[in-house]
Amino acid sequence: MNELIFVVEEAPEGGYTARALGESIFTEADTIEEVRSRILDAVRCHFDEGSGPRIVRLHFVREEILAA
Repeated sequence: MNELIFVVEEAPEGGYTARALGESIFTEADTIEEVRSRILDAVRCHFDEGSGPRIVRLHFVREEILAA
Protein backbone atom coordinates (compact mmCIF):
# COMPACT_ATOMS: atom_id res chain seq x y z
CA MET A 1 0.00 0.00 0.00
CA ASN A 2 1.47 3.33 -1.03
CA GLU A 3 -1.13 5.79 0.23
CA LEU A 4 -3.94 5.98 2.78
CA ILE A 5 -6.45 8.83 2.76
CA PHE A 6 -8.22 10.15 5.85
CA VAL A 7 -11.28 12.38 5.81
CA VAL A 8 -10.96 14.90 8.65
CA GLU A 9 -14.06 16.78 9.75
CA GLU A 10 -14.99 19.17 12.52
CA ALA A 11 -17.06 17.31 15.11
CA PRO A 12 -20.43 18.85 16.09
CA GLU A 13 -19.47 18.71 19.77
CA GLY A 14 -16.07 20.31 19.09
CA GLY A 15 -12.72 18.95 17.99
CA TYR A 16 -12.11 16.77 14.94
CA THR A 17 -12.86 13.28 13.71
CA ALA A 18 -10.79 11.35 11.16
CA ARG A 19 -11.71 8.19 9.28
CA ALA A 20 -9.68 6.24 6.76
CA LEU A 21 -11.08 5.43 3.34
CA GLY A 22 -10.97 1.69 2.68
CA GLU A 23 -9.72 0.71 6.15
CA SER A 24 -11.42 0.45 9.55
CA ILE A 25 -9.44 3.22 11.20
CA PHE A 26 -11.10 6.05 13.14
CA THR A 27 -9.79 8.57 15.63
CA GLU A 28 -10.73 11.91 17.14
CA ALA A 29 -8.98 14.78 18.89
CA ASP A 30 -9.46 18.33 20.15
CA THR A 31 -6.94 20.09 17.89
CA ILE A 32 -5.56 19.72 14.36
CA GLU A 33 -2.08 18.96 15.69
CA GLU A 34 -3.44 16.30 18.01
CA VAL A 35 -5.54 14.65 15.28
CA ARG A 36 -2.45 14.44 13.03
CA SER A 37 -0.54 12.68 15.80
CA ARG A 38 -3.41 10.32 16.57
CA ILE A 39 -3.85 9.42 12.91
CA LEU A 40 -0.20 8.38 12.61
CA ASP A 41 -0.45 6.39 15.85
CA ALA A 42 -3.64 4.65 14.65
CA VAL A 43 -2.02 3.76 11.31
CA ARG A 44 1.03 2.28 13.10
CA CYS A 45 -1.27 0.20 15.32
CA HIS A 46 -3.48 -0.98 12.45
CA PHE A 47 -0.80 -2.34 10.11
CA ASP A 48 2.01 -4.82 10.69
CA GLU A 49 5.47 -3.29 10.46
CA GLY A 50 6.45 -2.76 6.83
CA SER A 51 2.95 -3.30 5.42
CA GLY A 52 1.48 0.14 6.12
CA PRO A 53 1.19 3.06 3.73
CA ARG A 54 4.17 5.18 2.73
CA ILE A 55 2.00 8.32 2.60
CA VAL A 56 -0.95 9.32 4.77
CA ARG A 57 -3.00 12.01 3.08
CA LEU A 58 -5.47 14.14 5.05
CA HIS A 59 -8.53 15.50 3.28
CA PHE A 60 -10.07 18.27 5.39
CA VAL A 61 -13.83 18.77 4.99
CA ARG A 62 -15.27 22.00 6.32
CA GLU A 63 -18.89 22.98 6.13
CA GLU A 64 -19.94 26.61 6.05
CA ILE A 65 -23.45 28.04 6.00
CA LEU A 66 -24.10 31.41 4.38
CA ALA A 67 -27.25 33.41 4.91
CA ALA A 68 -28.86 34.25 1.57
